[in-house]
Amino acid sequence: MRSMNTAERRARLALRHRLCAPARTDDVLEIVRSVLVLHATDPATVHLSVAARSVHAVPAAMEKALYEDRTLLRMLAMRRTMFVAPTDLVPVLQASTANALAARQRATYARMIERGSDVTDGPALFVRAEEAAHEALLARGRATGAQLSADVPMLRTQVEMAPGKSYSRATNITTWVLVTLGCEGRIVRGRPNGSWTSSQYVWSPMETWLPGGIEALPAAEARADLVRRWLRVFGPAPAADLKWWTGWSAGDVKKALALLDVTEVDLGGATGLVLSDDLEPTPAPEPWAALLPALDPTPMGWQERGWFLGAHGPLLFDRNGNIGPSVWWDGRIVGGWAQRRDGEIVFRLLEDVGAGARAAVVREAARMAEWYGDVRAIPRFRTPLERELTA
Repeated sequence: MRSMNTAERRARLALRHRLCAPARTDDVLEIVRSVLVLHATDPATVHLSVAARSVHAVPAAMEKALYEDRTLLRMLAMRRTMFVAPTDLVPVLQASTANALAARQRATYARMIERGSDVTDGPALFVRAEEAAHEALLARGRATGAQLSADVPMLRTQVEMAPGKSYSRATNITTWVLVTLGCEGRIVRGRPNGSWTSSQYVWSPMETWLPGGIEALPAAEARADLVRRWLRVFGPAPAADLKWWTGWSAGDVKKALALLDVTEVDLGGATGLVLSDDLEPTPAPEPWAALLPALDPTPMGWQERGWFLGAHGPLLFDRNGNIGPSVWWDGRIVGGWAQRRDGEIVFRLLEDVGAGARAAVVREAARMAEWYGDVRAIPRFRTPLERELTA
């Protein structure tokens, strides 16, 4: 069995994820392709992940790709997580993951409506609300959730979240409906109100964003395509990492792998998978430093992170498994960083990496401070070290 040790995996990560200097670029679309998709639960992550992999790109370059060129698109996909994806990948994500997710969401919300209101047919009401909201959005061209709920009274249907409990609160179904329509690929999140850290999105019909809408693909074919792309970016890796990243069942993962030509390799005590045409050794680049933001797609690409995380997890992850801002040196995490209220970028190294590495991290911190400019952004998911650095 071919062996791919930790050093080789780190070399692949450095070059394929564009984290070392020779691999960096100012082509935003190519940066996103290099990590397959960007995590977008925290809007700032999208921009800061690009910053870490670019040379001279500025926030406006990311906004141009998203809202003017429209080569990128926000959507819910794997593990019910928000991502920014290249538009040519959207049909694959839609067929492999988002369609099934939309169906599950609709069923869940319908049950919640029946449980927390006087509505007796939750599924029927939810579908009617979807259709009415979509028609209202088509008429407007673009709108906020508040504008659509003013147009469609049904969206203001009140639901008790914990019926019969003293702490219960009522909410309307506007967000549920719009998120489900987005998950179905019928509407899309456009430019937010505010800076690049804002999540107050304006919605648009998918037809006005992608002429012709999203191409329909067979689900099995789409899942195989997504697995192939994931292995190209994150392989070699155990099948368990793939199952975690996709959020699919073990059966779906197995069926997708069966459609591909993959090879098992020894990862040093564990068995990994790699595409059979991707077995050539990767020369290690010169040592490099990077400051990756919270929820960056590189550390969130694998479930088993020991080969680059070491023992630093308790300080850098929250209780739900979300990573905070991390400092990297030569293919592994060696510390964490944060932005203080005055804009200063501060970091803490969790191990001795030498004067040269520290100097490289200082230079990266200066780059990130320039990217932020006057913007201040607190990560949506606070981690122990990030809190300490900003206290």
